[in-house]
Amino acid sequence: MERNSSLWKNLIDEHPVCTSWKHEAEGAIYHLASILFVVGFMGGSGFFGLLYVFGLLGLGFLCSAVWAWVDVCAADIFSWNFILFVICFMQFVHIAYQVRSITFAREFQLLYSSLFQPLGTSLPVFRTIALSSEVVTLEKEHCYAMQGKTSIDKLSLLVSGRIRVTVDGEFLHYIFPFQFLDSPEWDSLRPTEEGIFQVTLTAETDCRYVSWRRKKLYLLFAQHRYISRLFSVLIGSDIADKLYALNDRVHIGKRYHYDIRLPNFYQLSSPEMPRSPLIEHFRNSRQYCDK
Repeated sequence: MERNSSLWKNLIDEHPVCTSWKHEAEGAIYHLASILFVVGFMGGSGFFGLLYVFGLLGLGFLCSAVWAWVDVCAADIFSWNFILFVICFMQFVHIAYQVRSITFAREFQLLYSSLFQPLGTSLPVFRTIALSSEVVTLEKEHCYAMQGKTSIDKLSLLVSGRIRVTVDGEFLHYIFPFQFLDSPEWDSLRPTEEGIFQVTLTAETDCRYVSWRRKKLYLLFAQHRYISRLFSVLIGSDIADKLYALNDRVHIGKRYHYDIRLPNFYQLSSPEMPRSPLIEHFRNSRQYCDK
């Protein structure tokens, strides 16, 4: 106890207090190092955020090492700052190599910059998603899926071109780049269920799309929960966009326009009113999804 009190007394009571302050300011190198530290700690997250942080911090430690060598002439201060500079430099090189080594085909670059990057998906995560997929070309007037014949065994995302969706020969809507081709079909089935398309998807132009096999994608979801949540958000948003696109086409009679978001909207028409093929399609789709 006495030893601890003696140590406290030496640190507080008997420690020499600064009686006079140095009037001369430190050199420009010291102030530059401080500015680099302040700016460096304002970096964000992700690969490029880490490059920003380690780059500026490394320069800050280098300036501090130069200041310690030239102005202070203190070997210990120089040694510590130089060691920290080397660590930051090695981290910067390592991260830069990781970013540089992650390269994609043109379709995946467009897909990442347009759809995944705005959601904050990192390049390593997107690389995992891309490695599980394949890029497929669909020629003009060729069918991606045929009503009542094509099985639902994959999930595809259009990268270029335009797809026409029809049911019983009746036009429903178009699918444009960076929209899923079969998000409603994917969402209507459980992982263990099988089904067939209730619509026909035909290429109006030469198309390119990215496709994931159903079983392989579910395995990826089981291994990476973040990817599962990411696709859940993307598919849900895509289905909502398709429903809103169809909303303007759902007409019953000549003067009525029902909102597709309202429950059982197709049951509001009177028995004598002829039903549109679109209405019948939505009824069948709903019954199929409820099974």
